Amino acid sequence: MKKKSLSVKKKKRNNLILKYLNNKIILKVFNEFKKTIDVNNSYAAAISGGPDSLALAFFCKCISTIHKTKIKYYLVDHKLRKESTQEAKKVLQILNKQKINCKILTWKGPKPKSNIQSIARNKRYELLKNQCKKNKIPFLLLGHHSDDLYENFLLRILRGSGLKGMVSMDKVSKSNIDNITIIRPLLDIKKSDLKKISKIVFNFFVEDPSNFNENFKRIRIRKLIKTLESEGLDKKKLKLTIKNLKFSNDTIDFYTKNNIDKNSFFFKEKNAIFLNKNFFKQPSEITFRSFGEIIHKISKKYYLPRGKSISVVLSDIQSANFTKATLAGCIIQKISETVVVFPESS
Repeated sequence: MKKKSLSVKKKKRNNLILKYLNNKIILKVFNEFKKTIDVNNSYAAAISGGPDSLALAFFCKCISTIHKTKIKYYLVDHKLRKESTQEAKKVLQILNKQKINCKILTWKGPKPKSNIQSIARNKRYELLKNQCKKNKIPFLLLGHHSDDLYENFLLRILRGSGLKGMVSMDKVSKSNIDNITIIRPLLDIKKSDLKKISKIVFNFFVEDPSNFNENFKRIRIRKLIKTLESEGLDKKKLKLTIKNLKFSNDTIDFYTKNNIDKNSFFFKEKNAIFLNKNFFKQPSEITFRSFGEIIHKISKKYYLPRGKSISVVLSDIQSANFTKATLAGCIIQKISETVVVFPESS
């Protein structure tokens, strides 16, 4: 009798979280969220306390309540500000009220004095992915929204990124290095909607002070977007541009994969890849991307080497005098008409 009573109470608590789906805005976003989620998989959700990640936590809880989907929640305390630990604990308290159990991951050790946001992001991904590996979770959910997509696009333009870099933020991105797939189920949703949802569900969200610090380029880009809108380049046009570029990028990716499949051979026992002469006879962008992917696979580094470094080695390979070069922890050696790529440590 006691067990039955406890079971009834648990059902009532779970139903409390689902009542918010009666709200039209929340239900609309939830239906969009579900499109990228396979309820039979297990997931890790990255939480920060911002409105986007709290909305992500809420939708994850709805999915796990309805379908019993296994989802673990993690919050990274970067320790970059004195208040960060208290803020993290506050977020956990808020989540606990909705029966969402979240674990804090702490970035230990010295902190950078420059390039802070970029280094912090890399460290955050490292901590989150380590938890995914430890718990054998193949999917990591992030709370990026459409405003992040536009900011990322303009940042990449300012950096002189190529086509691949400009459309690099995608709903689903699988890493060939750690086999963890990053999913951004809210990428088509406006931040303003996520703020409303977090306010309704939690009556709370954290405003990161760095979001108002114009020393960070991303914050200046955010202001630039508003200026561009006043000149006629609104977010709808930005979204259309990104979509069209994505089509072109997908086409190049198709031919890149085709080149790798046809003109390279992976010798697993030696962890080496052999590239035949036809590998380097493709259109320049196909050869460039194909070679970058080969280096990425052998080096096992999270990021591809810089484009300029790849271009220099590719140019050297075409030289009649080329025999050997190094790049991103890899040795590139030419033997007759074949190029072999293998780790420096082998």
